Amino acid sequence: MALLVEKTTSGREYKVKDMSQADFGRLEIELAEVEMPGLMSCRAEFGPAQPFKGAKITGSLHMTIQTAVLIETLTALGAEVRWCSCNIFSTQDHAAAAIARDSAAVFAWKGETLQEYWWCTERALDWGPGGGPNLIVDDGGDATLLIHEGVKAEEIYEKTGKLPDPASTDNAEFQIVLTIIRDGLKTDPKRYHKMKERLVGVSEETTTGVKRLYQMQANGTLLFPAINVNDSVTKSKFDNLYGCRHSLPDGLMRATDVMIAGKVGVVCGYGDVGKGCAAALKQAGARVIVTEIDPICALQALMEGFQVLTLEDVVHEADIFVTTTGNKDIIMVDQMRKMKNNAIVCNIGHFDNEIDMQGLENYPGVKRITIKPQTDRWVFPETKTGIIVLAEGRLMNLGCATGHPSFVMSCSFTNQVIAQLELWKEKATGKYEKKVYVLPKHLDEKVAALHLGKLGAKLTKLTKEQADYISIPVEGPYKPAHYRY
Repeated sequence: MALLVEKTTSGREYKVKDMSQADFGRLEIELAEVEMPGLMSCRAEFGPAQPFKGAKITGSLHMTIQTAVLIETLTALGAEVRWCSCNIFSTQDHAAAAIARDSAAVFAWKGETLQEYWWCTERALDWGPGGGPNLIVDDGGDATLLIHEGVKAEEIYEKTGKLPDPASTDNAEFQIVLTIIRDGLKTDPKRYHKMKERLVGVSEETTTGVKRLYQMQANGTLLFPAINVNDSVTKSKFDNLYGCRHSLPDGLMRATDVMIAGKVGVVCGYGDVGKGCAAALKQAGARVIVTEIDPICALQALMEGFQVLTLEDVVHEADIFVTTTGNKDIIMVDQMRKMKNNAIVCNIGHFDNEIDMQGLENYPGVKRITIKPQTDRWVFPETKTGIIVLAEGRLMNLGCATGHPSFVMSCSFTNQVIAQLELWKEKATGKYEKKVYVLPKHLDEKVAALHLGKLGAKLTKLTKEQADYISIPVEGPYKPAHYRY
């Protein structure tokens, strides 16, 4: 695809796969809105006041139907928005087309190359000569990373005249990042500094991006305030745990037509994502084995009836392997070649480095057979048997299916809206320093409350005497900040 920005008749920039899918996307967005009460409540409560008037928001988050409802909530509250996806396979092209036509600048399509992906990220951050966005909605931290790396390179260039050298790293993706920054320095040596100065803050969606933020906070390099949305209970439990119960089996069925019942499934990691995946496989009839490093998580898995073993213990017998850890090097090529014929290997953690795709691609004599997009069979020369890898080791629930259900994502994305509102409201007060924050408990509880009516729930009310007895306000928050759900 030619990397040229296009414009709608109204002058809005975009780059998507097929604008003719916009009507289809609009119909699905309207269906999703009914299932996303938190976001629709935000529009009703905050929309009339237009609290985001004057705000320019860049998003780097899966461009799905559910994200479309988030984007249009931000615009309904007064924001201008530019958006890209945070994964080369996760865009739903009809959603991208509908938003590009109707609401916001979108640069995303399913099946981007890495070069195209980072071009889209650069376009989402490009608000013209006046600088970058005021706010970022990030998922995995790539937009945040590009600005931080850009600022660092500009400082070196100003002091020494030295340009970034893509050959200085053997990471193919980071080579692309350095190339973008290097080429930009030649035309605007202060581009990322101008972005940094404009930025009020970022709200981060997922574990990987949050880890990056805390690392930058620890070493003193974080350039702007950040709100960790990932650790809100109404995000981590609902998106990660309950979302995976739906999207893992959906992705497996769409990609491979596998019957899960009777199979042996291995879930690597038993955090919230792993718990959701293990529960989904168990409910579908699989015998589930968990791998863990954490004795507490391991004990939780055992108490739910799952066996806890090492990957080496089960690599020969399992039918389905799911990585969920957010770490790297979880399943390596030497383990993959020991697996039974047509074992399925997939990832539902954030990035593509849980599964050793580089080792697999470079294995001498290995043969890749693409069955359909995001479903590949890799055949090893010694055995003539193969494994099935989904979404090239990236998020299979979005690469091979449509991700989590709308209701679950409403919980997650309502946190994003509240975090963005909080950053923007406090932009001139100094409340938020260049640190990482979590939303306070009363806002977490508010997000949950916004979703209860949709499910027919009615809360019991505390009396004043009962509230005093346990030393909490009648209206909440009902748990201390340190409480673990």
